[in-house]
Amino acid sequence: MSARLPVLLPLEILHHALNKTANISDTIHSLDKFDVIPSSIFCRIKINPLKLKDKISSLRRRYDIILIDSSSSLNEEILSAMIASDELFVVTTPDYSTLSRTLKAVKLAKQRRTPINGLILNKVHNKNFELSIDEIEKTAEVPVLAVIPYDINVLRALSEFMPSTAYRPKSAGSKEYRKLAALMIGEKYKPFKARSLFRITPKRQDINREIFYERVFG
Repeated sequence: MSARLPVLLPLEILHHALNKTANISDTIHSLDKFDVIPSSIFCRIKINPLKLKDKISSLRRRYDIILIDSSSSLNEEILSAMIASDELFVVTTPDYSTLSRTLKAVKLAKQRRTPINGLILNKVHNKNFELSIDEIEKTAEVPVLAVIPYDINVLRALSEFMPSTAYRPKSAGSKEYRKLAALMIGEKYKPFKARSLFRITPKRQDINREIFYERVFG
């Protein structure tokens, strides 16, 4: 697993593996429920990010899933993530400026023929000035699989060095994260919901997740 984390402690990070001063296995750090390979925004080590695929290839037998978190900038970092990945989930926000960068990333992924499983809308305020799911899907031609609402508790959890799903496990965002996580590992997320009793129309992202599940795991 790789994450873009600002590391201030003197430990082995992804940069050391990419510049061959450390073995990739030495950069793995175990947290509560998962392992992480941190990188740093402050590190000045000269690296070749395009070596990422080669470095993590030896870890494929060790983990069921490896998540690579990349920036949205169209540079060598995102290109290396695309090359190293079997499939992509593109994170965006429902505004024009971010969506324009998203479209460029989607175009690049399609050019490289890297499968795009879907979009994840993050920091959604549910305001009428935001782009709708329908507008985003029609423009990007990629289904939305999760809608994460803006929640100040995510920042509070970060200040406590805790996952937001543990800090506020019953929040709308935490529930949406768990639904997305279940989808990634091929599990059904079906907690009891009153809406099923009243036959309320499911949300677009719920329908898209069901379609994805049946297509990939069904």
